[in-house]
Amino acid sequence: MIKIITYSGQYKADFIRLNTEWIETYFSLEESDLKTFSHIDSYIIDNGGQIFLALDDNTGEVVGCCALINHPDKDSYELAKMAVSPHTQGHHIGHQLGTALIDYARKIGAKRLYLEGNTKLEASIHLYRKLGFHEISLEGSTYDRCDIIMELKLQVI
Repeated sequence: MIKIITYSGQYKADFIRLNTEWIETYFSLEESDLKTFSHIDSYIIDNGGQIFLALDDNTGEVVGCCALINHPDKDSYELAKMAVSPHTQGHHIGHQLGTALIDYARKIGAKRLYLEGNTKLEASIHLYRKLGFHEISLEGSTYDRCDIIMELKLQVI
């Protein structure tokens, strides 16, 4: 059983580990990744964002994560740093994380979510489409590895 929780400092190393693992498997760490990892609290949490973690109830292991990053200058929030441990992929953990993030974004009044991805990661693009994201123009990407930007417009509940 997987439980989705929100971030506390005790999970910083897990967040960095999971993200470093997937990024280095397919790409390489970029300056913006290192900046995020060095300033998790100030860049994400203290800036009106949140981090979601997937915990295995049986082992207590963090097996997935994703971040909601506030970008007030764009009147948007970003779904970023989604990672699921390779040994637990295929068990819908990414969907659970994405759903928790979207529900939270609606509750805090977010109007628009976006993400930057890479079409080489077909399973993630399929997941994002399943969550309701659609492709938009590829302008202003933060990452060299990005070749797609997707958005989801939200209605506040």
